[in-house]
Amino acid sequence: MDASNAVIDSAAISLLGFAAVIFLLLFLIAKWKWHVFFALLVPIMLFGILPGVQQNNFIDAFENGFGNTLGSIGVVIVLGSIIAEALKHTGAIQVITRSMVNLVGSQRMPLALTLTGFIVGVAIFSDVAYVILNPLVHSAAKTMGMSIAAMSTGLVGALQLTHAIVPPTPGPLAAAALVGADIGKTIMFGSLACLFGSLASWAWGVYVAGPRVKTMASDEFEGISVEDLDNDSATELPSTLSSYTPIVIPIVLIGTQSIVTLAFPEGHILRTIFLYLGWPVVALSIGVWLAYRNITSEDDRQKAKDQWVENGLKTSAMILVVTGLGGSLSAILRGTPAVDFIASLFADYGLPAIMLPFVIGIIGNMITGSTTVGVITAGSLVAPMLGILNLSPEAAMLAGASGSVIIKYVNSSYFWVCTSLSRLSVPDAIFSYGGATLVGGLVSFLSVCVMWTIGLI
Repeated sequence: MDASNAVIDSAAISLLGFAAVIFLLLFLIAKWKWHVFFALLVPIMLFGILPGVQQNNFIDAFENGFGNTLGSIGVVIVLGSIIAEALKHTGAIQVITRSMVNLVGSQRMPLALTLTGFIVGVAIFSDVAYVILNPLVHSAAKTMGMSIAAMSTGLVGALQLTHAIVPPTPGPLAAAALVGADIGKTIMFGSLACLFGSLASWAWGVYVAGPRVKTMASDEFEGISVEDLDNDSATELPSTLSSYTPIVIPIVLIGTQSIVTLAFPEGHILRTIFLYLGWPVVALSIGVWLAYRNITSEDDRQKAKDQWVENGLKTSAMILVVTGLGGSLSAILRGTPAVDFIASLFADYGLPAIMLPFVIGIIGNMITGSTTVGVITAGSLVAPMLGILNLSPEAAMLAGASGSVIIKYVNSSYFWVCTSLSRLSVPDAIFSYGGATLVGGLVSFLSVCVMWTIGLI
């Protein structure tokens, strides 16, 4: 802690203050149902009037933390949301689903849907993707004579895992910015951890939840195929390659930038080229262009100019302000003795440093029901401690993201979307979907631990 920029000198008051901030944040969301923006803003403001707080340094930390965080990822989050709008309206999700069915076979529909969730969850908000795929879930379960839990559980888990763990989805992108993680490394190793977690969710659905939950599919969607999924006004589905490129190309460009930076010296032509092409703003802009190339109807061309952009901005707004406040919280924490105390506590008791962001992510999600709150809270609180904990930014971000998935139950809007559409009872949904996110989150975290232990992250 830099004494000249110290927010507060007292370790005791700073620890009590931050404990009160976190408690009040979670209480306001869980008990009084406040929006996360005010639930974050009010406790931070109250911290500023604690005895011993240097108000000028507090204000500087708040403003700099907010601005610096949004400066690095604000435009990227908006671009990602616009890509999601385009994928939803042009029929790309249907094509990706069909390709997964062709890959594993129609007799393995639960696995095909899980892999679809693993892919589209990177670009589409998980609840939106489930709404789109729900008719196919029921139809496939009806055709194969399977319970709805067996058919849908892997999809529910996979959608939530990639939504929480893999940038450029807004939540993990924000957390990566908060801790200073390399986006390319986070995408590569986060995808690997998420794949193992998604397969664990699939196994839970097929081998554990499916045989025990007997609810069958609704007759309402009988006979629905991939081609019948509602894609608004799209009259012609894009090709498989065109459907994947808006997701894959930005990820490849960002990942390649990280690889080239490690492989080539400063000033090398490839390093210079990919420094720009792999900049998330450029990479996601290319993704928007590729997604817009799939537009086939004149109506969609008109909507793409303003309505899709406005929808993307509306979707991004909450993520942006919450991320900015998370940056403020992190900057304020960095100016207190609480950082050294918490990090020393882990060192003195020999606790694995990687457990700290994981546990914070779990607490944030389970109390508030929000994956985004869980992963941003974990990133905000752990970011100032990374050097003392000897924990890499990538390991911290992925551990917190894995924890933020555990578990989805009755205080989660995503849980209610999936439960109501699948027609499961609440106890069955808690067992199926809560179990899938528990198992998926744990397996993803264990994968992160292995990669951290062997030095990959």
